[in-house]
Amino acid sequence: MNDAATPPLPTDAQALAEAVAQAMWARDAAPQALGMQLCEVRPGYARLAMPVREDMLNGHRICHGGLIFSLADTAFAYACNSYNRNTVASACHIDFLAPGLPGDTLEAEAVEQSQAGRTGVYDVTVRDGQGRPLALFRGKSYRIAGAPLGGPPEARA
Repeated sequence: MNDAATPPLPTDAQALAEAVAQAMWARDAAPQALGMQLCEVRPGYARLAMPVREDMLNGHRICHGGLIFSLADTAFAYACNSYNRNTVASACHIDFLAPGLPGDTLEAEAVEQSQAGRTGVYDVTVRDGQGRPLALFRGKSYRIAGAPLGGPPEARA
C-alpha cells in the first residue's frame, strides 16, 4: 500500500530509470556545480556531458584528471542506480588516454557489463566532442539498503 503522499513507482523499467535519475539529479549538487548534464539514462546505462571550463584546467592547461574521473564516476552512479536500488562504488579504476581540452564538451557513457546479487561491473568511456576516447573507467558496484525513490520492502533491504 502506498502512502497518500508517495506516488506509485513506475512499473516500466525505462520509466523507473528516468524517475530515479530525476530524483537523484534533484539532490546531486556536485555534478551540477561542474556544469554536467544528464543526457540519457536507461536500465544499466547512463550518458552525461560536461563542458571543460577555464576553472577546470590544471597547470598544463588541460582538463584536470580528477574532473574527468568525476564525470565518469557520475555516469557510473546513474547507470548502477537506475533500477531504484541504492548502489555505491566498491572499487573503480581509470586509464587516461588523451587530454580534455579547454572549451570542449566531454561525454561519459556508462554501460553495465555484469550484475548479480549485490554486485555489478560497469564500463565508462569518456570521449571528447569529436568522439575520441579520452579515458576508460571501470567501476564495481555494491547494493546497499534503501532505494532512491523508496519502493517495495525488497528495495529497502
